[in-house]
Amino acid sequence: MNQDIIRVASTSVPNRVAGAIAKTVREKQHVEVQAIGADAVNRMLKSVALAQQYVHRDELAISCIPSYVEVTIDGQSLTAINLLVMVDRLDGQETAL
Repeated sequence: MNQDIIRVASTSVPNRVAGAIAKTVREKQHVEVQAIGADAVNRMLKSVALAQQYVHRDELAISCIPSYVEVTIDGQSLTAINLLVMVDRLDGQETAL
């Protein structure tokens, strides 16, 4: 899959994250978004909802597959929430990969 991962922190600005998600899914049709902790996950979900509004203008729809992933930060193993965010066309045409 995509090597790009958008990491969301508790201090991330949802509008900026949403813009990054929308830009990436328009270009690559998918992106992974990760967050650790309740505040960061909240901002991640707000960002995905905003990104849906952004791509809807281009007749695109976002879908997500959630999962848990183990990440290592400063030598410490943590569990993150990972969303595989994908985009499809609303007009029924296939998206090019």
